Amino acid sequence: MNQDQVRTILLSIEDAPMEFTLIFSGKKSKKVNGLYKPDTREIIIHNHNFEDDNLLLYTAIHEYAHHLHACSLGGKLPSRSHTTEFWGILHDLLEKAEAKGVYKNVFTESPELAELTETIRKKYLLQNGSLVKELGMLLLKAGELCDSIGARFEDYIDRVLCIPRLAAKMSMKMFEYDLDPSLGSDNMRFLAGIKNDDNRAAAEKSLLGGKSPDAVKRETMKKPQEEDPRDRLEKEKLRLERTINSLTKRLDEVERELETIL
Repeated sequence: MNQDQVRTILLSIEDAPMEFTLIFSGKKSKKVNGLYKPDTREIIIHNHNFEDDNLLLYTAIHEYAHHLHACSLGGKLPSRSHTTEFWGILHDLLEKAEAKGVYKNVFTESPELAELTETIRKKYLLQNGSLVKELGMLLLKAGELCDSIGARFEDYIDRVLCIPRLAAKMSMKMFEYDLDPSLGSDNMRFLAGIKNDDNRAAAEKSLLGGKSPDAVKRETMKKPQEEDPRDRLEKEKLRLERTINSLTKRLDEVERELETIL
């Protein structure tokens, strides 16, 4: 597989809004397999690091994700390049590449790994999620009992159970929202933080469907449709009027105090 073939594959997975070049360095590097230069929009692959085209293609897709991330930011990357946005882009690209058959999902090829994955999911993720969800149910009951005896539930959380209030709150929401414990407590905690019922349900469905947490977070964090300019200006006008009224009131108070001093 040469550099032109790799570039063609990348574009077949997803087109890029900005032009880029892909170069095989013809070298072997002990530090990195590839890199992306946003200033020149160059993807450089140290092709002598690979004996397997699938591994080389993974690196190319990784660096291409940096390019697409930069495109979304006007051609520049943030100081920390491996953000949630980046990982979401990468995982979406890999999913598309697997669906097109241009990239092979290596995780399905090892029976031993598949067996271990099943053990992790059933014995640890599911059980952990179930326990945290059950804890939420018990905390809600504890809250009712605290109310019945005239005690503050927050004080019970702080001084009796000695657990962070936020952790307790998230656990109760996991139970109230009836989240699927097979996702594990970390994903359940993320879902519990989504206030909108439809958005939460969509995110849970995506996670259960096999999308990565970063890909789901990226989708969830997408900016809503741009606000109407007139509505935005009217809201700003109202805020300014409130600020002016508040400052005018304070100015009158200061002037009266100055008169008493003089």
